[in-house]
Amino acid sequence: STMEETDREAVATAVQRVAGMLQRPDQLDKVEQYRRREARKKASVEARLKVQSLINLSVRGCQVMLRILNLAGNEELRKNHLHIMFRERLLTIFEYIKIITFKLFQKNYYSCSPACFLVLLLSFPEIVRETHDLIERGELLQAHRKLMDLECSRDNLMYEQYRMDSKNTHDMNLIHTYFGDMQKLSEELAKQLWMVVQRSLVTVRRDPTLLVSVVRIIEREEKIDRRMLDRKKQTGFIPPGRPKKWKEKMFNILERTVSTRIEGTQADTRESDKMWLVRHLEIIRKYVLDDLLVAKTLLDQCFPPHYDIFNKLLNMYHQALSTRMQELAAEDLEANEIVSLLTWVLNTYKSTEMMGNSELSPEVDVNSLNPLISQVVVDQLLSKYMSTLTSNIIGWLRKALETDKKDWIKETEPEADQDGYYQTTLPAIVFQMFEQNLQVAAQINEDLKTKVLLLCLQQMNSFLTRYKDEAQLYKEEHLKNRQYPQCYVQYMIAVINNCQTFKESIISLKRKYLKIEMEDTLSSSHASMDATLDIIAKEGCSSLLDEVFMDLEPHLNELMTKKWLMGSNAVGTICVTVEDYFNDFAKIKKPYKKTMTVEAHRRVVVEYIRAIMLKRISFKNAEERKEGAERMIKEAEQFRFLFKKLAAGSGEDTEGLCDIIEAIAEVIKLTDPSLLYLEVSTLVSKYPDIRDDHIAALLTVRGDASRDMKQTIIETLDQGPSQPNPNYVPIFKEITVPTLTVPKLLK
Repeated sequence: STMEETDREAVATAVQRVAGMLQRPDQLDKVEQYRRREARKKASVEARLKVQSLINLSVRGCQVMLRILNLAGNEELRKNHLHIMFRERLLTIFEYIKIITFKLFQKNYYSCSPACFLVLLLSFPEIVRETHDLIERGELLQAHRKLMDLECSRDNLMYEQYRMDSKNTHDMNLIHTYFGDMQKLSEELAKQLWMVVQRSLVTVRRDPTLLVSVVRIIEREEKIDRRMLDRKKQTGFIPPGRPKKWKEKMFNILERTVSTRIEGTQADTRESDKMWLVRHLEIIRKYVLDDLLVAKTLLDQCFPPHYDIFNKLLNMYHQALSTRMQELAAEDLEANEIVSLLTWVLNTYKSTEMMGNSELSPEVDVNSLNPLISQVVVDQLLSKYMSTLTSNIIGWLRKALETDKKDWIKETEPEADQDGYYQTTLPAIVFQMFEQNLQVAAQINEDLKTKVLLLCLQQMNSFLTRYKDEAQLYKEEHLKNRQYPQCYVQYMIAVINNCQTFKESIISLKRKYLKIEMEDTLSSSHASMDATLDIIAKEGCSSLLDEVFMDLEPHLNELMTKKWLMGSNAVGTICVTVEDYFNDFAKIKKPYKKTMTVEAHRRVVVEYIRAIMLKRISFKNAEERKEGAERMIKEAEQFRFLFKKLAAGSGEDTEGLCDIIEAIAEVIKLTDPSLLYLEVSTLVSKYPDIRDDHIAALLTVRGDASRDMKQTIIETLDQGPSQPNPNYVPIFKEITVPTLTVPKLLK
């Protein structure tokens, strides 16, 4: 038979080839080598035959199926979507098989085993399904391995097609279309990778292996990208979708994740929470610090060193923070919000609570970090803060004074401090407000603290002028109706005491917040405030003494009258009234209380001497003069006793004032008129501000000096020397003597 003949021919040919190989003895050593070579050739031929039969089978299969579909009589079936899709797929495979069979393999272009390739080609849909399932199950490394194999086959096939006929776009498109599902697979896998990257700071704590797998996949893709780009340089061919640049995409994803993380920390708005910004900044601080610590301790180990992942992340966080801080700075912030923002940006950010944390060093060097916002923006914010603060302080001070004024008309006494001195809450409120703003400014920097202190004291200066005006109005209102307000005296005392508290608080504030070298810049302003406070206190004390003397007026009017001479108790009443007022005045702080005592003593003596100079009485005889003079001496002693008691502990020597009353009494008491000149000249030498009209009035009260005698004494006195006490404060210059009116002259 034909088969037997073929076998015989094959054996003969084989014998002939073997004989040709073994012609020399040394060739016997290479028998094993020859055997292996022949075995390879045999396998290659068998493979070709196998592929050819597969191709023939597939082609016949496709043809049969197409024929069946075409012959199908059912019109509906032919229109059916599945029918069309299936037909197209068969046609596509048919086209491929033609390309591969007749173009590539026949011309020996393709380098891999045709059998392997054909198996891959026909099982492509199945491999895509398997890869998809692996991605779904999260087995990313295995999925990527399969994807790489598929891409490699497609890319090589396209490359061979390109080498054979680079202008044949039709065949190239056929290959591209057939492997179209592979692009979706790549995108699907990428989506999974980016999800892991987005959650990398969480993943690294829970499942670091997953993150390592993602990084390995990215590294593989980077390697393929480099290889493909190198091939493009040499051949001009690059497969579709290359370079993928997954490493670059990964960093972009990380950057977006960081930005979103920082933006997403604002939970509240000003409307819902006044502390929204403080809360927002605190959450940012905590998140960033936690993230960077995780990045340094865990994340760094999951990436190759050349990724420099920690420093890249550090830069991303810094950039995202800078963007966020600039956005916040551009908002319409309130004064306290500006402070919160600047404190965070200038201090907190580089402090140990954040970037300066010891666990972040040495990788994070706070000195090399760029500012989060520019100096221009910082200056704009500070300027806005100062103008807002200025109007706020003006408003706060005005409100504080209005509130204090409401207290002045209460029917209950003001509170007393621990030493029993009356006071209102005004100084405490004002300086507490100053303190709070200075402490806030100090958080930002020294320069701002000094500016705020200067602002506070400057506003304090204006405020004290208003305080003085309000105290004056308070007094004027009271004088319209002395029954109202009920606690006028006590609140006026509180106003006086507040002046002392203000003085002490200003000194304390300067000591605490002002550098020594800045003292001079405030000296004039400080002096001005002290002067205003002294005026308020002095006017306050004066108005209180006015109260006393308004009550004393009817009793002072009794002095040096017939009633007085007959034994009126006017001075007793005066002393009781003064003492009663001074029980309240005991609540006045030193040094104002001391001033009050001295001034009250002086005014009582002045009023007493004024009563003498009013010439309401003219003694008729020596007995009346003696009685009147003794009463004056006794009353001077009463005053002396009273004011000694009131000045107890103040170390104030007020003896000399009552001595004037006694010296005048001595002139009135004198029984020998020839010694009158001597007595009067002694009086004048002690008290040189006594004027002629005072002497004339005194002699009138004596009642026994003629007009000529008065004239002589006055004229002679003008030449006499004066020997006043060096401590003597002129008292007579305040006392006017009434002159005779015209109706009296006519009488």
